[in-house]
Amino acid sequence: MKIGEIANKTNLPASTLRYYEKKGLLKVDRDKNGRRYYKESDIEWIKFIRRLKETGMLIKDIQHYSELRYVGSITMPERLQILQLHRNYVLEQQLKWTEYLQNLDDKIEFYQQSIKNITKHNL
Repeated sequence: MKIGEIANKTNLPASTLRYYEKKGLLKVDRDKNGRRYYKESDIEWIKFIRRLKETGMLIKDIQHYSELRYVGSITMPERLQILQLHRNYVLEQQLKWTEYLQNLDDKIEFYQQSIKNITKHNL
């Protein structure tokens, strides 16, 4: 699969795919003319990289995970540990955002009640 095809299938621009390759997150085969050639199995890996980024994993940590992944199954225990640590981080962030959301909801409720009271007094 060429870079344009994989970009469509992963909903990522070709520039992002090239960046992933440059940073060592993704190893891409080349055809006889030197053009990138992606395998079907690259799709899920690219989507996983994106999810790791979107959940706040640092590029350096994704690089390390990627290096281990390309070494093979012998690195599974270490990759598991990385994912477990990241899961804890995501849970911490989720708790923080839940608190922030509650604070926003409280403030919205305050304004709604205040506006209601002002409206009642002005009638």
